[in-house]
Amino acid sequence: MKSLFATFSIVLVWVSCNLKNKEDNSVKTVNILKDTIKPIEKSKSGLTKAYVLGKFNYKTDSTFTKVSLEHSAKTLYLNKVVYADYIKMYKAAKKEGIDLTILSGTRNFNEQKNIWERKWKKYKTLDPITRAQKILEYSAMPSSSRHHWGTDLDLNSLSNSYFSSGKGKVTYNWLQANANNYGFYQVYTNKENGRTGCNLEKWHWSYLPLASRYLDFYNTNVTISDISGFEGSELARDLNIIEDYINGISKKAKEYK
Repeated sequence: MKSLFATFSIVLVWVSCNLKNKEDNSVKTVNILKDTIKPIEKSKSGLTKAYVLGKFNYKTDSTFTKVSLEHSAKTLYLNKVVYADYIKMYKAAKKEGIDLTILSGTRNFNEQKNIWERKWKKYKTLDPITRAQKILEYSAMPSSSRHHWGTDLDLNSLSNSYFSSGKGKVTYNWLQANANNYGFYQVYTNKENGRTGCNLEKWHWSYLPLASRYLDFYNTNVTISDISGFEGSELARDLNIIEDYINGISKKAKEYK
């Protein structure tokens, strides 16, 4: 009887060990399969071509946030990091009696296209190149606007003359003296030193801690053929949009690291 019991016990141990080995092997197999499934990387920086071209929905993108009406003239969005540092700048300015209001923030490809094609129609009597150049004085071609990135904003007025006297001049002087401390730089300065691209825009400020990285990615990954899908886009090559406009920013902005 004892011999029979001993034999039965040995059989149970053998079965149990085999079952355990099968379970272990099964777990190992699952782990091996799981480890071979690698996520597709957008890029080392996490950026995509669609992003820098403005072909995405910033309203549903988790890196963007709606700006409080306390800080803006209308409903608009900015990159969350940009907005956080803008609030710091806004509060510092407020303490010194300077009122800042964001007039424009992020614009995607379609929004920029609407602006461009409205002006394209407005200047329809001009020849194509002159027509495009007239728009480019203050408006970028779709897929070449820094406003696509959520890093750039327009402040207080879209008129240079506003910032040349009175309250506007006081505001501009404060921004020149303090905005860089919060990461914001005026990218469209005067053209006295040979800067190309858009005309002087005292209202346009860019958050370079992010925008400089986005510009590097743009220059590395975007070609002139990517600027398309709107009226007059075929002129992008002749007008050197990437060289003269996308990269037509201030020396200080170009040298930012």
